[in-house]
Amino acid sequence: MNPPCAFSVLLFALVVALGGCATRPANPPITHVDPDAGYTFQSRLQRNKDQENLVVLAFSGGGTRAAAFSYGVLEFLRRTEVVGPKGNRERLIDAVDVVTGVSGGSFTALAYGLYGDKLFADYEQRFLKRDVQGEIISRAFKPANWGHLSSLAWGRSELAADLYDEILFNGATFGDLDRGNGPLIGVSATDISTGSRVTFGQNLFNAMCSDLNAVRLSRAAAASSAVPAVLSPVTINNYGGTCDYKIPQWVLRFTSQADPPRPAARTIRELKDREPYLDGKRRPYIHLVDGGVSDNLGMRGVLDAINLMESLNAEGVPSRLDNVRRIIVLVVNSQSSPPTNWDASESPPGTVPILLKATGVPIDHYSYEAVELLKDISARWQSAQRVRSLAGCADRKDTPICKEVRVPDAKIFAIDVSFAALPDGPERAYLNAQPTSFVLPDEAVDRLRAAAGNIILASPEFQRLLKDVGATVVADPPAARAGALRTP
Repeated sequence: MNPPCAFSVLLFALVVALGGCATRPANPPITHVDPDAGYTFQSRLQRNKDQENLVVLAFSGGGTRAAAFSYGVLEFLRRTEVVGPKGNRERLIDAVDVVTGVSGGSFTALAYGLYGDKLFADYEQRFLKRDVQGEIISRAFKPANWGHLSSLAWGRSELAADLYDEILFNGATFGDLDRGNGPLIGVSATDISTGSRVTFGQNLFNAMCSDLNAVRLSRAAAASSAVPAVLSPVTINNYGGTCDYKIPQWVLRFTSQADPPRPAARTIRELKDREPYLDGKRRPYIHLVDGGVSDNLGMRGVLDAINLMESLNAEGVPSRLDNVRRIIVLVVNSQSSPPTNWDASESPPGTVPILLKATGVPIDHYSYEAVELLKDISARWQSAQRVRSLAGCADRKDTPICKEVRVPDAKIFAIDVSFAALPDGPERAYLNAQPTSFVLPDEAVDRLRAAAGNIILASPEFQRLLKDVGATVVADPPAARAGALRTP
């Protein structure tokens, strides 16, 4: 063997040896479940000052396009103040209770949950106007990382998570979110084995007998944006069955019924998806990929919560949502639909374009259906509320017709923040042409941010909300006057 070949063999052996030593971070186990502790919707709801309004932001996937568009929504809400009927003045962003995020939208959601107002000082430079994609690729080609990448326990997504920590999250965990006072952040990924949605919340981690507070935000973001085949799955440990986890009584109330209330069907399905996590011996590891595969809008959790709210109301079961009078959901959908010229040619498109289209079309169609389902629930509640009023159900709650139309008293406001809602045709075409990647031109980032505020301000549903609460906008975003939003 000549010296160069000997050196190559030695180098290869060293890389393999190093790979064998690479380990991923492991989420730790718990031996006792405290249903009132940890990062959960219930615990955050108790801190809400405004019990009448539940404000939810749902950030879709879409790489930097989604991160910038959702950031534009936060900028609008931060810059926009309203005066209520009693003269009280409030920033819209201070009314937000929950932010869900998927894939690209998860970065903005998690970063806002972690930093609050401090995010607006440097998020643009730290993440949005950075070639994150190029940095991941560059690190993958560095010899120092080859050993890690050859390990079965450490893949490209772990490399990406380390980068996200360096440039954005600074090693923060869900424990930092739990100790903070910001809105609940609900980031989700997809269990590649079952196709079910996995939300990074302590309720699900209780089923897995694991402590969410020790999990780094960067790994949640990496899991939520782990595009299959492009990035490796993020693996978490499942210790299900080793703690005293018990299914909540309100769950058993529905699952034990032969004919449970119809709105509870989604909740029951969601709970059935959790059953595999209860047996850690059979499934000790859970492999997570991009959350957009199971829910590209971050809307499934919102719909499940609304259906559960209706089901509990129908059964006369008290819940923490009984005092809510308005459910306000801003569906921030950065789905793009760039035109193609495929039908102008006899030759079909290549394998890669077909694969991307075949993956994206079902996701896009489900995104549309999720928004329409929310609107359908809103219309059904309004109809039932009118019938209830006409039937005099305030004094006759136990009559058959009053039982039939028993729905929550809340109104639902579904505010569509999508490119399709932008009236400016050329600008809509420009935004639709932006790719799903983690690098965009600075101009595209600025125009995405500006568009978000303009869309909300022009939304008929947003104007209906203002009228319903008797509020007046007293500070509109600069985007309505001068193009791109800029952080002061």
